[in-house]
Amino acid sequence: MKLRLALLAAGVALLSACVSAPQPLQGTFTAITPSDAASRDATGSLVRWGGRIVNVEPQSNRTCFEMISTRLGDTGRPYWASDDTGGRFLACRTGFYDPALFEKNREVTFTGRIAGYESRRIGEYDYRFPKLDAEVVYLWPVRQQVDVIERPAPWPWWGWW
Repeated sequence: MKLRLALLAAGVALLSACVSAPQPLQGTFTAITPSDAASRDATGSLVRWGGRIVNVEPQSNRTCFEMISTRLGDTGRPYWASDDTGGRFLACRTGFYDPALFEKNREVTFTGRIAGYESRRIGEYDYRFPKLDAEVVYLWPVRQQVDVIERPAPWPWWGWW
């Protein structure tokens, strides 16, 4: 009986590990979206934000990412259930991140502190971007679309009528 209970507990622990965020993305973060941060001052807040890359700007000693954000799933991966986004943000990290790999529309999750704000134009619109000093830059694998082909069941169930 104790062995059965121990095996059940181990199984539950293994399954719960499958839904957790990758180690670099774990922690306690302020629950604020980039659009909320842009409308009020949240400088210094520790956040975990993610979304799709709009633009990558390599600079002399760091790389900045312009992102369009969305909510994150249980694993910390951006979740695109609808066109409802959480606004845009800039995330900068020391070092070179190759724009050929970090290309437009790739999914990335960042952790770090809000370091301030920067105004930029999107077309003719002035947009206030929260600026994130990123501690972690987590590039997610490309999602693969799988086409499911259903075939009819074998002969006796096809029917002859």
